[in-house]
Amino acid sequence: MTQQSRRRFVAGMGAALAASGMSVAVRAAMGPQDKFDLLIKGGEVFDPSQSLRAKRDIGMRFGKIEALEADIPATRALRVLDASGKVVVPGLVDLHSHVYPYGSALGIPADELVPYQGSTTMVSAGDAGANNFAAFRRYVQAQTRTRLYAFVHIANIGLAGFPEPELFHLGFAHPEECGKTVAENADIAIGVKVRMSENVINQAGIEPLKRAIRATEIAGGGARVMCHIGGVATPELMREILDTLRKDDILTHCFSGAPNNAGRFTNIVQDGKLLPEALAAKKRGVIFDIGHGGGSFDFTVAEAAMQQGAMPDTISSDIHVFSGNTPGMPYLTWVMSKFLALGLPLEQVLRMASSVPGAIINRLPKLGTLQVGAPADATLVEIVNGPVEFVDTRNNKRPGNAYIRPLQSVLGGVPFGRPYHSPFSVR
Repeated sequence: MTQQSRRRFVAGMGAALAASGMSVAVRAAMGPQDKFDLLIKGGEVFDPSQSLRAKRDIGMRFGKIEALEADIPATRALRVLDASGKVVVPGLVDLHSHVYPYGSALGIPADELVPYQGSTTMVSAGDAGANNFAAFRRYVQAQTRTRLYAFVHIANIGLAGFPEPELFHLGFAHPEECGKTVAENADIAIGVKVRMSENVINQAGIEPLKRAIRATEIAGGGARVMCHIGGVATPELMREILDTLRKDDILTHCFSGAPNNAGRFTNIVQDGKLLPEALAAKKRGVIFDIGHGGGSFDFTVAEAAMQQGAMPDTISSDIHVFSGNTPGMPYLTWVMSKFLALGLPLEQVLRMASSVPGAIINRLPKLGTLQVGAPADATLVEIVNGPVEFVDTRNNKRPGNAYIRPLQSVLGGVPFGRPYHSPFSVR
């Protein structure tokens, strides 16, 4: 077997296991006298993956959902989490975040975000490149309760140089080393990140994206590109980016309204019109991801794009230390709430932050659902009804009638907070 073949084999193992529903260890069957480790009782379960919205109790055991029933007696559980009056949804999955603290000026510890957005799974969007991904894996991912996955940055320094742009010097972009890193970390690395804004790549044109695609080809195993847009150099380059992205690649900041260095608007909506190349990319299977952030979501772009046929596929936060301090408040549940204000039904909004990104990650069977056998991840929320105002990253405001408030999260059957497990052991 050649070295490249070995990389492809390793890279594909995680996805193959997920697709087959196999697990490394087979759970012991639950006997009549066995107890659930945790029972989430009395809540209204809303799981779009099962078209389910009803009062259900959830029994969790050995890190998996063991039972989903109308009524499970509290005596059958070692610990009970009272969800009365709350909505229980699948553990929320944030496909675009910055959770590599100590590795760049951007990162926030993922576990600190749980009270603010209810996420149980987060994806580091290119915080680390080939040179510093091992540190992310060993010292951050391994010691974080939140499930962490990652895109490896095409720049070998990742975002360590922030606020200096990592791709002004294309010498940092090594497809071979990046692809090797993705392949050797295939259990958590799902692809390659590249930022294509003019303030990041200057006048490099399409070359950084081509190198990112080449890295995924080297890695194999279904690795995909996450391509950041917002203020690209020219409208022509924006069209070329859209034409270059492949099925299952991700266009993040899809509804950005950020201008380029000259103040021109070069994103997927120009002069109120959706670029034909954007609609073609959508029809081709390119995934449109929100990636709100501190400067990458514009209500006017979102409204025009959605009206003209380019609906988002996933809702993500692009949360980091700078965006987290902006008026747009891009915490995942707040970003989801903005799409309620734009007229999307709650079921669709929940799906775009649970089962859809879970399937894109494709490393853990049933991630992002509350089906029996799924990871024992759940988020307890409240749907707060009443007038509310939302603001985007360009100070456009929109009224809403409700928002999603995160209350508590459970990861692998262990709540963040009470009731505490003894011994307190996680993964």
